[in-house]
Amino acid sequence: MTITPIIKRDYLTKLAKQGKRADGRSFEDYRSIEIETNIISKAEGSARVKIGNTQVVAGIKMDVGEPYPDSPESGVMTTSAELIPLASPDFESGPPREDAIELSRVVDRGIRESEVIELNNLCIEPGEKVWICFIDIHIIDYDGNLFDAASLASLAALLTTKVPASRFDIGEDYPLPMKDPPISCTSVKFDDVVLIDPSLDEEEIAEARLTVAVDQKGDIRAMQKGLNGSFTVDEIKKVIKQTVDNGQKIKEHLYKSIGK
Repeated sequence: MTITPIIKRDYLTKLAKQGKRADGRSFEDYRSIEIETNIISKAEGSARVKIGNTQVVAGIKMDVGEPYPDSPESGVMTTSAELIPLASPDFESGPPREDAIELSRVVDRGIRESEVIELNNLCIEPGEKVWICFIDIHIIDYDGNLFDAASLASLAALLTTKVPASRFDIGEDYPLPMKDPPISCTSVKFDDVVLIDPSLDEEEIAEARLTVAVDQKGDIRAMQKGLNGSFTVDEIKKVIKQTVDNGQKIKEHLYKSIGK
């Protein structure tokens, strides 16, 4: 470990022991969140989300294709993430890296497992034609907590998506059939301290990470553990409670941004 990370770790750990964070937040607070929708005219739905200085853009494209053999009457969803080199000196051009794949999988799982998109309503001809929903995530600026920013941007884009039926001569355009979405919240742990919405500096010294997606009832719809450290049962319960508390506020902000 180089001198700079050691100094950073010591500084953040010392603050944490005093119940403080470098940006003045409590352990339970998010940074400011901004959501802007319909930012890409060529996409069926799009959104830009900022959490602090982290900035993510999500775009939705719809196409007609064949269903999976085991679900002949259901539409298809696919998620991809691109870590643009401009966003961080650690990001490189080329094939998707492991962290980009993990990011897309976490976002995909939160949406898929909670059945936010009503894929059963995206069938055109059973066994022959269904709508395919492509979620493309682009990281514009990286300052920590990509999981929550990417998930929120994807949900905002999906909630504003129109199915382009007229383009394929199969009727009028209509809103993508959606259910009430879950909200994902990420927490990290270092030096026996657990805090939500980590900044980049906090992520860099984190020993463990936990992302939890909860629905409007507070039920867990998806969970992803990251890094090599571990959480105690009490810490996991704390993370879930913070997710429920923050998730409701974030969802209100999400709906307000799309005019609901």
